[in-house]
Amino acid sequence: MDMIMPARHELDPSSPLARLVGTSKAITDIRAEIEKLADSAASVLVTGPSGSGKDVVAQLLHQRGRRAARPFIALNCAAVAPDLLESEMFGHEAGAFTGAVKARPGRFEAAHGGTLFLDEVGDMATAMQAKLLRALETRVVERVGGMLPIAVDVRVIAATSVDLFAAIDRGDFRCDLLYRLDVIRIEMPGLADRPEDVPLLIRHFAALLPGQPVRFTAAAEDLLMRQPWPGNVRELKNFVERAQAHFPGEIIGAERLPRLLRGFTPAVARPAPPAPEPIPDAGIDLKRILADLEHAYITEALTVSGGAVAATAKLLGLQRTTLIEKMRRLHIGTAGG
Repeated sequence: MDMIMPARHELDPSSPLARLVGTSKAITDIRAEIEKLADSAASVLVTGPSGSGKDVVAQLLHQRGRRAARPFIALNCAAVAPDLLESEMFGHEAGAFTGAVKARPGRFEAAHGGTLFLDEVGDMATAMQAKLLRALETRVVERVGGMLPIAVDVRVIAATSVDLFAAIDRGDFRCDLLYRLDVIRIEMPGLADRPEDVPLLIRHFAALLPGQPVRFTAAAEDLLMRQPWPGNVRELKNFVERAQAHFPGEIIGAERLPRLLRGFTPAVARPAPPAPEPIPDAGIDLKRILADLEHAYITEALTVSGGAVAATAKLLGLQRTTLIEKMRRLHIGTAGG
């Protein structure tokens, strides 16, 4: 089997960048951004589809910065009941509500001097968004049931798989909160947008499991690179664990993949692209031609799907977030304009 050996910092568990695996341009650029921005105190918004590794970016921004020795505190805003989120974030005093038998600091206080990672911030209720905005603007929090202001020094990193601009249009997200969070943006690509990283990620996850790591033939790896991976890196990690459980230490060929993969997509020969028009002596504007071609295909797919973004993305073989970014760049509305 052909082996592509990754650079040391990609797989070495002792390295702070050990968990950001890949050699694609997208991942290489994100590594460079992390190195450049780690010491900044500015808020960061990490966007990208679910399972793409947004939490890893947040951890690395903390680990590589001047706050690395201080706490890294994470809060998944979608995993906490809306009526409990305020208490989780800001803490509460004894007797503030039923069951609050003693005072408890919130995540802002716990992260003092370090980093607070707010995952899935796009799922936060609008009433809670106003309270978060105030805390970000004043750098002061008040516990639920309390009256004393508590000054906090935290760097806030937020992450979302939601299109926050669309959420603002729907009235589900505050634009002033977005501007406060989106000082610096890092966009994580879906795994299907960086297929060359799949073999490295497979070896990385296999090396973390107990026992002799499972391996794959070149033909199997080629098929795996062509899979859509809707669950992104998280789905690939689960796949490797499943493969290790079924075939520990073995070399897996392409014929075994249908048993291991959910929604296996067999290899399909791609038709040859049409021959281009002859290039004139004066040359062409290839960038403009490609943009026009993208615009035409996206507009047509939107028409076919009745303007549904998710269905359009599926027609075009794109991640939903990738399509939304292309539509924004090409000034395409959901009505096909």
